[in-house]
Amino acid sequence: MAKFDLICSMHKKRKLLIIGYVWPEPNSSAAGSRMLQLILLFKDWGWDIAFASCAADSEFAVNLAEIGVSKHAIQLNHPSFDVFIKDMDPQLVLFDRFLMEEQFGWRVAEVCPDSIRLLDTEDLHSLRNARQLSYKAIGNLSKTDLYADMAKREIASILRCDCSLIISEYEMDLLIQTYVINPSILLYYPILFNEASLVQTEILPSFEERSNFMFMGNFLHEPNWAAVKYLKEIIWPLIHQKLPNASLEIYGAYPSQKVLQLHKPKEGFHIMGRAEEALPIFSKARVCIAPLLFGAGLKGKLLDAMLTGTPSITTTIGAEGINGPLPWPGFIEDDASQFAEKTVALFTNKILWQTSQINGFNILQTRFQKTQFEPTLLAKITHLEANLPNHRNINFIGSILQHQTLQSTKYMSKWIEEKSKEN
Repeated sequence: MAKFDLICSMHKKRKLLIIGYVWPEPNSSAAGSRMLQLILLFKDWGWDIAFASCAADSEFAVNLAEIGVSKHAIQLNHPSFDVFIKDMDPQLVLFDRFLMEEQFGWRVAEVCPDSIRLLDTEDLHSLRNARQLSYKAIGNLSKTDLYADMAKREIASILRCDCSLIISEYEMDLLIQTYVINPSILLYYPILFNEASLVQTEILPSFEERSNFMFMGNFLHEPNWAAVKYLKEIIWPLIHQKLPNASLEIYGAYPSQKVLQLHKPKEGFHIMGRAEEALPIFSKARVCIAPLLFGAGLKGKLLDAMLTGTPSITTTIGAEGINGPLPWPGFIEDDASQFAEKTVALFTNKILWQTSQINGFNILQTRFQKTQFEPTLLAKITHLEANLPNHRNINFIGSILQHQTLQSTKYMSKWIEEKSKEN
């Protein structure tokens, strides 16, 4: 038996509890796809997995029972969670975003103090929030913005956990350089792809077989709405003027009425709604347009575009953390008029399009293969299991925050419990 297989076999009876912000919807958002990736990874390693959430059920959520994961509805500020986790007694608890660690982390630490506490940040919410506020104020992001209240909450959550999974190299650097976080409690773990899924060019539709532009993004995510509004009002009129017969198809889960009102077929601007399957839509499009004005993390739409051989044009924010030193599969452009001009060139120039497609394949193969990162995560968890007390002693600031949180958050929660009883 290979060393990797031997290590995996040692974990067959381990229990993992995932506390989810929402029930995972892999066809609705990149966050849902990432969570499903993590679930399947731990299943492959032989862990018994329970997924718990306070969120309402969703018809679009993955069927957890079909993949051998037990599903549990839990309540905020309720002692029933303490009973639930004590009975389960997990070796590892994974918090889905810092908000879940805020709500349940102190209970986990109190009831199951020997459980490893792992945080999946998805993206740095405080960074996205700071950029959104800066965008609305029509200003440049400053260091003052990075030290706002949400950043203090999120960084405190990272410090309280034994390890946090960070999706973007940019965010890794920000945490280490700006917030001075000890790298030992961070692990760069991006969105990943199987080598088998990195298909060859000849299998995909050719330049001639593709038509139109596309954008895809969950509309519960504010950066996607801002990007579509920007497209409709500023960028698409410039493109449509030069390519009057071309169309732009906008896909996304949970479109609101304000999104649906942008549907203007006579202008070539089509609001298509939810996509049942994302990849077939990407593979039919000639160019993916993503003029993201703020946000954080990795943009799943742009990685899916690369996977299906679809060149893209995006902003600096959109490309952040994806290509590293490698050339982008299309263009990165922040100026609206240049964005439109380069979009037209990418759509009409076959040689440029083919070169861009190859650039996308190179990025995925070089920077996002599962085989590059899965052993590192397994090694990290194995190390934590063997050295948890010492690891926590090294992260002394985190221990202080955990102690203070147990005092403050615990009694606030107890107060809410009592108020609920009165009502």
